[in-house]
Amino acid sequence: MRRGIAATALVASLALTATACGGSDSGSDKSGGPVTITWWDTSNATNEAPTYQELVKQFEAAHKDIKVKYVNVPFDQAQNKFDTAAGSKGAPDVLRAEVGWTPAFAKKSYLLPLDGTEALAEQDKFQPSLIKQAQYEGKTYGVPFVTDTLALVYNKALFKKAGITEVPRTWDELKSAAARIKDKTGADGYWGSTQAYYAQTFLYGEGTDTVDAEAKKITMNSAAAKKAYGTWLSMFDGKGLHKADTTADAYAHIQDAFVNGKVAAIIQGPWEITNFYKGSAFKDKSNLGIAPVPGGSSGKAGAPTGGHNLSVYAGSSKEKQEAALKFVRFMTSAKAQETIALKNSTLPTRDDAYTDQVKADPGIAGYQGVLSIAQPRPALPEYSSLWGPLDTELVKIAGGKVSLDKGLKDAETAIAKLVPDFSK
Repeated sequence: MRRGIAATALVASLALTATACGGSDSGSDKSGGPVTITWWDTSNATNEAPTYQELVKQFEAAHKDIKVKYVNVPFDQAQNKFDTAAGSKGAPDVLRAEVGWTPAFAKKSYLLPLDGTEALAEQDKFQPSLIKQAQYEGKTYGVPFVTDTLALVYNKALFKKAGITEVPRTWDELKSAAARIKDKTGADGYWGSTQAYYAQTFLYGEGTDTVDAEAKKITMNSAAAKKAYGTWLSMFDGKGLHKADTTADAYAHIQDAFVNGKVAAIIQGPWEITNFYKGSAFKDKSNLGIAPVPGGSSGKAGAPTGGHNLSVYAGSSKEKQEAALKFVRFMTSAKAQETIALKNSTLPTRDDAYTDQVKADPGIAGYQGVLSIAQPRPALPEYSSLWGPLDTELVKIAGGKVSLDKGLKDAETAIAKLVPDFSK
């Protein structure tokens, strides 16, 4: 899951405009030539996309009867763009969909069920929990492509300089560590995010969630949730705790400060591993520490299970769907996932892709270690959209524009419109 990354590039926008009707574009397949399918890749255009583009070339070399029209779509725009395109029968044949989008699009009948198809011929090789996240009402609508979760990533050298020998296991311990790091090194100890996806870890620490899907109840304004968000808010105020950044570029500011040694710890996902290594603080990869996110008063710790699936558009022609299924199987094969992991430092979704060489990457090994406490999302198609109202309100709360109580109440009202059959 990527949150708040502005990876928009002019070339991507032009390419998207030119191929907006990928799913219905006849290409050259009706003239006796290769079948042309369109793939919308939502990965980072700079760090991840080149690996995928190379794999596309390998696929085309092995399948002379199929051409792949590659389009890199900025992640923060892709969900709405696909929703619009699919509704007008102009979607791409294959979509790299964030795991939360898959059931939402399946509910709208935009995606092709993949059970029994070539795309899922090796279903038993994938981690069962990730297959479950790609399902809706008993059918599978995506093949797990990459997986991720959040972790406390930290600068080992700054921790050592401050005399901190144990990684903080609670938010209170992290506060104490941040103050010590500030005293001993001059760097900030921790810089938190105002985004709802990152704040989700505080909810888990109090044993609650945004909603209780089984009870059909909105819980993000419950007593436990208020305590969780109170702790979240407290992490912006204190010695060694960086104040909340409420600007549009906050994500980039936090990332830049961490990779250049200006802040000792942040909460982040494995999609940034390659960027960590580019920073001056992590030229030595072994300086990167990766640990579970701190826990709350419930004694629990955890973060959302994220990642991406490859899905096939239900509105494509049968010929294009057959080609798309072959492409999805190739891109999610053990060999392809190993290649992606080695070049992009992302986490594979199938056990046989965790080769010795892949596990030798300290970033991958570190995140693999925290995946065991990652929390799968509820079986609710609207779940990912629930973070939208919270994203709006948490920025206001952190910036002192509204009180915690008012912000959560306003978010609750907005969320109620997204799940109208849920009680408060």
